[in-house]
Amino acid sequence: MKTPPLLRLTFILFLIILLLTCSWYSLNLPVFSDPPKSTSWLCNSKSRVCAHLGSVLETGIHKPRDHMEDVPHHPLDPLTMQEIYKVRTILSTYPPLLPSFPAIHSLSLEEPHKDLVLKWKEGDPLPPRKALVIALLNGQSHVLSVDLDSGLVTSNEINHGSGYPMLTMNDISVAIQVALSHKELNKSTIKRGISLSDLTCITPSAGWFGPNEEGRRIIKVQCFSNQGTPNFYMRPLEGLTMTVDIDKKEVVKFTDTGGGIPVPKGTDTDYRFKAQKEPPKMKPINPISIEQPLGPSFTVEDGHIVKWANWEFHLKADQRAGIVISRAMVSDSETGVPRSVMYKGFSSELFVPYMDPDENWYFKSYMDAGEFGMGATALSLVPLNDCPRHSYYMDGIFVSWDGKPYVQPSIICVFERYAGDISWRHSEIPVNGFNVSDINIIVDAHTFLCFFFFLCVSLNNKHKEQMKCHEKRREKSLYA
Repeated sequence: MKTPPLLRLTFILFLIILLLTCSWYSLNLPVFSDPPKSTSWLCNSKSRVCAHLGSVLETGIHKPRDHMEDVPHHPLDPLTMQEIYKVRTILSTYPPLLPSFPAIHSLSLEEPHKDLVLKWKEGDPLPPRKALVIALLNGQSHVLSVDLDSGLVTSNEINHGSGYPMLTMNDISVAIQVALSHKELNKSTIKRGISLSDLTCITPSAGWFGPNEEGRRIIKVQCFSNQGTPNFYMRPLEGLTMTVDIDKKEVVKFTDTGGGIPVPKGTDTDYRFKAQKEPPKMKPINPISIEQPLGPSFTVEDGHIVKWANWEFHLKADQRAGIVISRAMVSDSETGVPRSVMYKGFSSELFVPYMDPDENWYFKSYMDAGEFGMGATALSLVPLNDCPRHSYYMDGIFVSWDGKPYVQPSIICVFERYAGDISWRHSEIPVNGFNVSDINIIVDAHTFLCFFFFLCVSLNNKHKEQMKCHEKRREKSLYA
């Protein structure tokens, strides 16, 4: 039986309409559609494999930019790479430091006097740019002031007090190499059945203890076995500690009281997500996304000035402190007149004392900022893992022990976080006859808004990787 042409044409048109409808539907699927149950456990804070193309979970990967052309715009802006190179050139020709170049333990902006900063307005010439340098040469700590405009060292003071500058990565590397080449370490390692190639040694704490160590740049070194696991902290060579003189490059004390303590096995100690053999025994968690259809409400001008609503402050990365917030101001919501809230704020120290009297533990009293540098040990933040969409990422321009600048990318991120989950409103006891059931229309659902700037720094804290979030919290009532 022959099919009528009209029927064939109708069937073809039906197929075309069906295909167009399916195409339109697939392009307009909800972005939060559930993933298949068999793979939904992959969609969590550690994995973005279920993020669909064009979904709200996608974000651009922040790439560090070229900082060689940076110029300062504010009196408190950190030294640029060009300025750091200029300081290095000035120091390399400074007679008191010749013929060798000193080890640089700190090189940062010598901030102008507070009065000059407060008087400065946008568009004014910048105050003279100076660098503050802490250098170590022949066992002496030099505190130098370098005028970048004149190209001269204007001050050079030798610190005769107690203590030494913060450690450099070169100091730590030297201490570990000295320890690994020590013969007694080799013997103790073999007795424990551990190969030298499987050793990971760290410097848990600097400082001296007792008259035999005083007046020397001393640091303790302890070792672990990394065989079969990246989590080497789970496999310590307990009771083994070496005291290293960094300047003399020698082990001045070797202690091994743990020869009879077995090294823990590395089975199932790999904490990394990709190393897990099975999905976690838990109900699958769906992705969470912060929506800002019109983009973020804050802006970052000239790389360091953060503005949000009636708030404004200067933000920068610091090699020692990690994050520095300066000139924090809020403008009056009625008059618009700015009021200073804080001139300068930062973490002066992060002190972690273990307080265990054991011979191999008593000295463990981390001072993350003063000894290692909270900025120098910062790790790059990962978009969507550490910071949500619309985050602003800031790099750190730091200085190595040889006086050369380097970039620590994406160690600060700035983003908005909604914190108005629970509203507050004034009310009275009903027997008084007051009816305060309505919320002022001006504030509506945002009766009390808490605004958070999370300035998150991922730190490698020697004994474990951890995230430390320095939270700058500002609360502003929006109701009349």
